[in-house]
Amino acid sequence: MTATAGTEELDALRVAVRRLCEKYGHDYYLRTSEEAGNAREFWEELGDLGALGVAIPEEYGGGGQGIEALAVVAEEIAACGLPLMLIALSPAVCAKMLIDYGSDEQRAFWLPGLADGSRVLAFAITEPDAGSNAHNISTRAVFEDGDWIITGQKYYVSHVDNADAMVVIANAAGGPDNLPPGPKAFLVPTDAPSLARTPIPVEIISPERQYSLFLDAVRVPADAIVGGEHGLRVLFTGLNPERILSAALLNGIARYAIDKAADYARTRVVWSEPIGTHQAIAHPLARAETRLAAARLLTLEAARAVDRGETGGVAAAMAKVEASETASYALDVAIQTHGGNGMAREYGLATLSGLVRLFRIAPVSTEMLLNHIAHRALQLPRSYR
Repeated sequence: MTATAGTEELDALRVAVRRLCEKYGHDYYLRTSEEAGNAREFWEELGDLGALGVAIPEEYGGGGQGIEALAVVAEEIAACGLPLMLIALSPAVCAKMLIDYGSDEQRAFWLPGLADGSRVLAFAITEPDAGSNAHNISTRAVFEDGDWIITGQKYYVSHVDNADAMVVIANAAGGPDNLPPGPKAFLVPTDAPSLARTPIPVEIISPERQYSLFLDAVRVPADAIVGGEHGLRVLFTGLNPERILSAALLNGIARYAIDKAADYARTRVVWSEPIGTHQAIAHPLARAETRLAAARLLTLEAARAVDRGETGGVAAAMAKVEASETASYALDVAIQTHGGNGMAREYGLATLSGLVRLFRIAPVSTEMLLNHIAHRALQLPRSYR
């Protein structure tokens, strides 16, 4: 169980993050996307502020405030037009795996750097023939001469060019602890010999690029495995925080879009009155605002469940589904409110369309989340194996 932050503490965190974000804004997000800059300057300032480490224990340089606090950071950066997907991975998925299952040495080496932004971890699980089905992973790790030898391919791995190492999920058995067969997590340096990467061109504007990875007998030491005997538990401990942080980012994007649209509707005058006077403009924005309130509550409940030490799986799934659909609706309404200006880059709305659409597919699709909700919350027969 993680100590949760109080309301005043979270409010102060939100204000501090917003103040930092105002130095950058959406124009910076676009510029660093075009320059392939990874928004590293902004990321390091978030680390210096202490915002990246809020969910990391204090003994490792973090704030010890939990996933709820990190969700506040994610929502706030997105509300300022800076929705970095990295925040759902390095200080969330990867850090949570290490906090719960890493060795003392792994925690001491990685967590302080993840907290202050000086170190970055990527997460490699998806494969061309194993998207949502983690049990169908073909990447394998074989123990040989004191090392793990990893061979396989990973697909759609974010920010490999910006990471020091990756948590790679591979099937493994044996080793010094005689592990049973099944998926295991390994820390693999991004500059490891026999590791090749190829960019995947995608139709989104983002500082973070996607890669295919080819692991051709990549050798890592025996202690590179994370929580080996726990198998899939290591993987699942990180997946719910990833969904919660994704939902928080989407809530921030929705807030960003609604605020822009409401301001435009108050100030854009046609036929001698603001366009927001008309219900055709006002009602969709009011609906978006209402849906955002619901999505934020679901996200809050999911984050608090994880911080209480619960799995929070159904709540995290619900939050991700509602947040992704709400952000899609809010952005569409905002663009429609702006008319032709909604498609102009200077208004900073259409530039987020590809990213918002991606979040209905990744890190897990809406359909798979609904399958999980139907099975777990409604006790309906499982529709997948």
